[in-house]
Amino acid sequence: MVIDVDTLGNLRPISKVVFSLGSNVGDSLEILQSAINELATTPDLIPVDLSSVYLTAPVGDVRDQDDFYNLVFVAETTLEPLTLLERAEALESAFGRVREQPGGPRTLDIDLIMVGKRERADDRLVLPHPRAHERAFVLVPWLEADPLGELAGHGTLADLVAGLDTSGVTRIDERIDLP
Repeated sequence: MVIDVDTLGNLRPISKVVFSLGSNVGDSLEILQSAINELATTPDLIPVDLSSVYLTAPVGDVRDQDDFYNLVFVAETTLEPLTLLERAEALESAFGRVREQPGGPRTLDIDLIMVGKRERADDRLVLPHPRAHERAFVLVPWLEADPLGELAGHGTLADLVAGLDTSGVTRIDERIDLP
């Protein structure tokens, strides 16, 4: 017999949640610090770890832009994935995110990478993130913050990173701190 803990009264499972944050417009380090401060104040979201900041080359068709500052934030939560997505989108909007050009420059980009082992694929959200397993700018910082981590359906972070070209991902000395 399989017991669905979501049906046991008001009990909600605690899930590991992973966010990837990036910025390449404005004072990116200040934007990332402020975004982490705001994200960490989300009710029912418990900060666990935060990677260093990495400078990464843009990925995709839009190459004529500044490099990105990226980091990964790992937390635990009882919140539903759509609630987490809405929080991320609200923060992007508050920091002036403009969605004119896919892969283009942005003040703040927050990707919801995974929520526990949940799988979801609809117009609103795909979990785990459909390209996380091939993105060094996500996996390298995530591996630093969560050395034993796994990406559901793809394997351990260490194995995934070992199979990627990480030459465009450079850790920098500037720090972003959890509040």
